[in-house]
Amino acid sequence: MHGGPWGGGGVPGFGPLFGGGPGSGPWGPPGFGPGGPGPRPPWAHGRRGGPWGRGPKARKGDVRAAILALLAEEPRNGYQIIQEIAERSEHAWRPSPGAVYPALQQLADEGLIAAEETGGRRVHRLTDAGRAHVEEHADELREPWAAMAPDVGAGVPELFEQAARTGAAVVQIVHSGGPEQLDRARDVLSRARRDLYRILADDAPGPDTAEEAP
Repeated sequence: MHGGPWGGGGVPGFGPLFGGGPGSGPWGPPGFGPGGPGPRPPWAHGRRGGPWGRGPKARKGDVRAAILALLAEEPRNGYQIIQEIAERSEHAWRPSPGAVYPALQQLADEGLIAAEETGGRRVHRLTDAGRAHVEEHADELREPWAAMAPDVGAGVPELFEQAARTGAAVVQIVHSGGPEQLDRARDVLSRARRDLYRILADDAPGPDTAEEAP
């Protein structure tokens, strides 16, 4: 069943959960959710792409610090700087072009960085003065994005990853499964939900969860 009966591959009523179409979403394996930013899972609140809530608001100087820290590693263009900050903060902090490019210009005006055209792109690098500045302020420029990363307990990202994979499996069944398979999948999810609440209650799964599986 190509794309399912819903045209573009989405599941009616579940767009915010599962999305549709080709590509790789930020919370599931390739093939689920549109490419690019994609939809957020149901637990995502706050910054886009940050599945554990809103991180601390970036201070104005953080963008400058992040740029200098990244250019101390290697020359980069503006887009690469934005992407790298997002990835290193686990997508809790993604500065806008309106914050990054003026900061780049300011750093250039101060003589700390210089730009050159490479492969049709404007690439920024540290000048000698910029490298001396980075060495002099090494402590305050060390991984400025780390403070923006979500503060979660051990095992939480892995738990969300499993939830995302389960959602992806549900999408497959919705698109390709028959009525009997849909009924069985509904029963599996119902039992899983009951077992999760039993974990909170510190209770062992009962016979209905251990023996009902088809």
